[in-house]
Amino acid sequence: MIENYLGFPDGTSGADLADRARQQAVKFGAELVMMSEGVKAHFDNDHIHVRLADGESLTAKSNICATGVEYRRLGVADEARYLGRGLFYGAGAAEAPYCSNEHVFVVGAGNSAGQAVMHFANYASRVTMLVRGSQLSATLSQYLVERIEARDNVDVIYDTEVSALHGASAHQSPVLQGLTLCNRKDGSEHRQSASRLFVCIGGEPNTDWAMDTSIVRDASNYLVTGPDLLTHGQPPAGWPLKRQPFYLETSVPGSFAAGDVRHGSIKRVASAVGEGAMAVSFVHRYLQEHH
Repeated sequence: MIENYLGFPDGTSGADLADRARQQAVKFGAELVMMSEGVKAHFDNDHIHVRLADGESLTAKSNICATGVEYRRLGVADEARYLGRGLFYGAGAAEAPYCSNEHVFVVGAGNSAGQAVMHFANYASRVTMLVRGSQLSATLSQYLVERIEARDNVDVIYDTEVSALHGASAHQSPVLQGLTLCNRKDGSEHRQSASRLFVCIGGEPNTDWAMDTSIVRDASNYLVTGPDLLTHGQPPAGWPLKRQPFYLETSVPGSFAAGDVRHGSIKRVASAVGEGAMAVSFVHRYLQEHH
């Protein structure tokens, strides 16, 4: 549920907002290539060439990368084994109604985790929020902190992470039955019964497509853009233009990034939409330069 986007005082779901955006884009003549993942790209002769998962390819003078992030994993043994069988990534809105009268665990301390906790609290008998840090206020919006603290059926356990998953087979399929929780201060562990675990700990950027290109990525593989590319006021080596990179431009002229995939981005819907609109403006400026 998105509650802080201007113009939606009662909130809106991400799926509904995305579908409205799709309808609006089609209305203005955009061509959508659905269900075709871009798996590889290279730059040649001032063009980007993208190979799609279905074998097709796209070529363009300019591009905007807004591929976002994938959910970050816990990194414990048997994680894939329990996926969809008690372990879920993200807020799990579709799963919430099935959690009636259950004890639900949510891992994470960001806004997505806080929103998930409040959503599950409307269905589950108890919701436990597992937080690696020692406080929520450093990573969570204050309105969510206040809501979480006010709910009688919500607990927050600090300085804690999941170190193991436990379960048993049901009809030849593994089912989550418990967690091992580790105290990050003293290393002590204890086992906790659990059948629903939702992981909301951020994501990894979808930038593998750029792995063999000259695009600069940071240590976490986010695309570096604009002023962040400069060192002592100078663009990176290989930058071919006299001007400096535009604000959302990568180290390859004419290739832009917007939203969560970009280094240093503000993880909010409003800023992502704004960056998308700004990137389109920069594309026009770039194309005018190279007309």
